[in-house]
This record gives sequence, structure tokens and C-alpha cells, in this order.
Amino acid sequence: MKPLQLDKTAKIQGHALRYGVWGEGPPLVLIHGTPFNAQVWRRLLPLLARGRQVYAYDLLGYGSSDKPDTDVSLGVQNTLLAGLLDHWDLVAPDVVAHDFGGATALRAHLLDGCAYRTLTLIDPVAFGPWGSPMVRHLSQHEAGFAGLEPGLHRALVEAYVATAAASPLSPEALALYGDPWCTPDGQPAFYRQIAQMDRVYTDEIAADLHRVDLPTLLLWGEEDAWIPIARGRELAGRLPDCRFEPVPGAGHLVQEDASDALIAALLRFLP
Repeated sequence: MKPLQLDKTAKIQGHALRYGVWGEGPPLVLIHGTPFNAQVWRRLLPLLARGRQVYAYDLLGYGSSDKPDTDVSLGVQNTLLAGLLDHWDLVAPDVVAHDFGGATALRAHLLDGCAYRTLTLIDPVAFGPWGSPMVRHLSQHEAGFAGLEPGLHRALVEAYVATAAASPLSPEALALYGDPWCTPDGQPAFYRQIAQMDRVYTDEIAADLHRVDLPTLLLWGEEDAWIPIARGRELAGRLPDCRFEPVPGAGHLVQEDASDALIAALLRFLP
């Protein structure tokens, strides 16, 4: 499976965000989560781009986008998404969002007035509590880990990413997700984005989830070890027009564990 080529750049709020566009038809925007990048969509995108114009990008601080020594938290990702939608001149695209991408899409909709035709959420971060013990430990010791010997840092990143999947990740997948964090600017960026994780950004919208009044598909890996599926069922009850579908055999990284089931669910749901 070839990696996606994010061959375009948008300058949003002074930051360079890398993205790609594929296919023709109604617009569909894909938003990845943490600590991943747009490569999570590489298996799905060829099929989604049949009859759709698909946009995928790397969040600020992730993948091939800028990794500035500044705020890259959920508190800014929604405004950057709003800026990208304006840059692309998209009014009401279909949106598919995973993990932190889910919080980004929800915040952009509820706080920035971004309109979507439909919204698909895949194991999203949507309301507290969230954050594993490992994440809390890394966030409390950002400076020390940022200076870790590169080989140890890569081992830590790959071990962390591997826990998102229910099945062992291929060397290809580990490289696609790990390599951007293992450059001179990527290593401090990895710990920076963890240190900036704050539940205040989901608390800010938790009481307003009932206002997400658009067709919503909520997919959740039954074996998600990062955010248990019970949280997905609770979230489904807070969204007014939500179809909830568990994904058997999948962990948090459904795109790797069950890409066929994921694409089938998306093609059934998307107009």
C-alpha cells in the first residue's frame, strides 16, 4: 500500500498545513487523530475517492505539517480546520474524523459554525475523562523525554502506537506513524502535543453535543484499549441523530485493524 502524497500546502494562521486532494464529486474531508497522521487513511482513500473529492491533511504539529514550538492543542485545531474549509471553499462537506480529529470536527462545528452534510466519528475523543496513565506521565516530564536518546525515543513511540491496535502493526505502519516523530523537530513535537492535552477542550463542548443535529455515524472498535466502547455508547446517546456501529476485532486504530469493515460502513452511510 503506497503512502499518501500530501503534495499541497495551505498557509493558515501563519502555519503551513500539508494536504492532498483526490477524486471528483461531493467533498469529503478526513481528519486524523493523535499520535497519527493522514496516513491512517491510505487504505480507505482509493475507494472513497471513487465519486467523491477527498481532502486529507496533517494536523498542525503532526506528520508533514509545521511542528512549531507553540500551541498545537485541541484549542487551536478547530480554528485551523475552519480556516482550511475556507481555503478549500467547502461549505458543507461530509466529514470523517478519528480520535482527536473527532474533537476537532465537533469543536469546529459547535464553536466555529462549520457546517457538515454528514459526520462520521471513529473512536473519537469527545468528552472527559480521557488520557491514559502513560500520556499523563509523559506530559508531566515533557522536557526530560524530549531529550531522550533517539533510539530509545523511537522505541517508545512505536510501543505507544502499537497499543492503539488490536493486532500487531506491520513495520510499514509503524514507520508511517513513527518516522515523523523521529526527526530533530519531530521528537520534541511528540512530547509537546502530549503535554498540551487538556480535557478543558472537550469539557467546553460536552454540554452542547445535543446540538450536533446532523446525520452522524459513530464507529467504535470493540477492543479499543484507549477509550472503552462503553464511552462510545454513552456518546451515541448524547448525539441526536446518531447511528452507532461497533467494529468487531478492532482496537482504537480501526483503520489498521478492520479497514474492510470500516470502508463498508462508510460506503453504506455516506450519501
